[in-house]
Formats: sequence, C-alpha cells, structure tokens
Amino acid sequence: MKERLEEVRQRIIELDEALVDLIGERKALVLEVGRIKTELGLPVLDPAREAAVVRRAAALAREKGIDEELTRDVIWRIIASAREEQEGSG
Repeated sequence: MKERLEEVRQRIIELDEALVDLIGERKALVLEVGRIKTELGLPVLDPAREAAVVRRAAALAREKGIDEELTRDVIWRIIASAREEQEGSG
C-alpha cells in the first residue's frame, strides 16, 4: 500500500503541474483576446460573455460529475486575474 500511496502522490504532482500550465495558457489567451479587442476598438470587458463562460464551465462540470461551485470559483478567479492585469496595463 505504501507503494500505491507514492504512485498516487506522484500523479497528483503531475496533475498539479498540468493544471498550472493550463491556467497559465488560459490566462495568456484571455489577455490576447483583450489586446485584439483593444486593437479593434471594442470594449475589453464583457460581463455577459464572462458569465456565459462561467455557466458553460459549470455545465461541463455537472456533466462530468465535478463540483460545479468549485469550477465556477476557479473560472471566475482566472477571469478576475486577467481583468486585473488588463486594467493594470491599460
């Protein structure tokens, strides 16, 4: 059982690394969207779109049997982080 414990812990470490990479990639894409919208003269902030993205993520979580509230919290936090960065560079 100790060997299995170490295998599971190692897999968690690998997943944490993948999650961090995905969060970084998602945030970079959101920032790129903001830059493109600025170049096109469009408003960067779009609360309706943000809410739709969060609803979609929650629906995906529900379909997969994953905690919807946790999913909403994570997506909102990533959105807020990108927004803060956009406002700081704006």
